[in-house]
This record gives sequence, structure tokens and C-alpha cells, in this order.
Amino acid sequence: MPKYRDELDAVLRALADPTRRAVVERLAKSPAVVSELAAPFSMALPSLMQHLRVLENARLVTSQKHGRVRTMSLRPGALDVLHLWLGEQRTPA
Repeated sequence: MPKYRDELDAVLRALADPTRRAVVERLAKSPAVVSELAAPFSMALPSLMQHLRVLENARLVTSQKHGRVRTMSLRPGALDVLHLWLGEQRTPA
């Protein structure tokens, strides 16, 4: 059993939702303010904030608040645990 199992479980749970995957895909391009992240989704801002909280708890994203503006960023190396696990699952050719 890998030592990083809890971290891997949190990442996989967070990425199981299509909205959260879309947010991660968007943040892979560049940081964004919450209102910009919310624009493509037909949901209330509090609902999107719940998704962002899940991503933060899984340590996939970070946030910074400047005044009333919250900017979200993909945490560097956030998906490394997933890459490591997938690499271990490869079967020899």
C-alpha cells in the first residue's frame, strides 16, 4: 500500500466531479479570480465556492485574497501524486 494513499484518495475524490475537473483544467492555464471561474457554469456562486473548497482541501488549488477579490491557482506539483500512482500501475510491455 503506497504511503501517499490518503493524499491520492483526496485528489481522486476531488477530480471525480466534472465541475472540479473543469476548474482544474482552467487553472492549469493560469490563475483566475473566482468570478471568472464561475462564468462558464450555471450555478450559484456559493455552490462553486463549495467545489473550490473541495479542491483546496485536496491541496490541488490555493487561493489568495486581495481586498474583495479571491484569486485561485493550481498548486505546483498538485497532480504529482496521481502521476506517481499511475506510473506504478503500468504493466511491463
